Amino acid sequence: MKIAVRYFASVRERLGAGQDLVWADGAADVPATVGDLRQWLIAQSEAHADALAMSRGLRAACNQTMCSAQEPLLDGAEVAFFPPVTGG
Repeated sequence: MKIAVRYFASVRERLGAGQDLVWADGAADVPATVGDLRQWLIAQSEAHADALAMSRGLRAACNQTMCSAQEPLLDGAEVAFFPPVTGG
């Protein structure tokens, strides 16, 4: 499965513009939802844990549509994380 992850505003300042992730077919740790992806990313590094902490009121979008943590992930999805107010 391929997922494009994009970061905006303060999250981008901490982690960069984003990353493209690829999991092998049948891999055990493949995230099933946007929330699973966020948890997986948090576990990747201290910087990710800080920028994507569950205590931060981040918003998410999947394929450029606002979504909840329960949004299912499909191959080729683009997921974006950003604070509630990103400015102009």
